[in-house]
Amino acid sequence: MVQVRVLGIALDAARQHIVLLKPIGEESAEGRVLPIWIGEQEATSILIALGGDHAPRPLTHDLMVTLIEAVGGNIERIDVTRIEEGTFYAELTLVTPTGPLVIDSRPSDAIGMAVRVDAPLFVAEAVMDDAGIPAEMVEHHDSEDEEKLEEFKKFLEDVDPEDFQG
Repeated sequence: MVQVRVLGIALDAARQHIVLLKPIGEESAEGRVLPIWIGEQEATSILIALGGDHAPRPLTHDLMVTLIEAVGGNIERIDVTRIEEGTFYAELTLVTPTGPLVIDSRPSDAIGMAVRVDAPLFVAEAVMDDAGIPAEMVEHHDSEDEEKLEEFKKFLEDVDPEDFQG
């Protein structure tokens, strides 16, 4: 397993969100980066946590972390374990009062929780070898991501639950 950090969130040519994972100890423009395609909501949630911000109401990843902590557990680590037919698989390792617990997870959800509690992230060497790309290929669009994050925060501040009633 290779320990990684979240380099950021990017958009591909089709405007699909990608979380970029970079091995710890490698310079930004050197080595490999693992791109994992994720949904827009997951991308926003990860961006909020990376920025050290909080939504006015708990997002799904906030709720999951709260539930784990409420029952006396904590997130020990996240492992991106394999890729099959273009789908990434991850595991969440929890420490609970009854012992360790490993739970199957989508990488986007596991990463969304990990960035909230500063849990270490790992990627299997085979996954990095199969799906990693040269770091110099990554074009990171921080200003665009920041604009989307600010837009989402404003939406959360102004939204009224009655807006969603049928």
